[in-house]
Amino acid sequence: MEIESKKHLEDIRKAADRVRRFTEGKTFDNYMHDDLLKSGVERQFEIIGEAMTKLHRLNPDIVMRISNYKRIIAFRNILVHGYAFVDDKIVWDVV
Repeated sequence: MEIESKKHLEDIRKAADRVRRFTEGKTFDNYMHDDLLKSGVERQFEIIGEAMTKLHRLNPDIVMRISNYKRIIAFRNILVHGYAFVDDKIVWDVV
């Protein structure tokens, strides 16, 4: 596996770990009333989706081994381009 693919996988791992740390011990109510938490979580999901997109272009065989990779990329696109229509409950369910 080339270094660039490893970098994208590491970016995904780090962002997923941040989501876990940011939300540990938190509830949906905490999420709804903490703009910083919401922004942080959404940003990490954006990073995951962007890294997944780049990895897919670079090494599709690796990405295809990740379940729901298409949904992960689509989720990122909604967060970035459809931000006015993001359903906070869906984001929390993904967490």
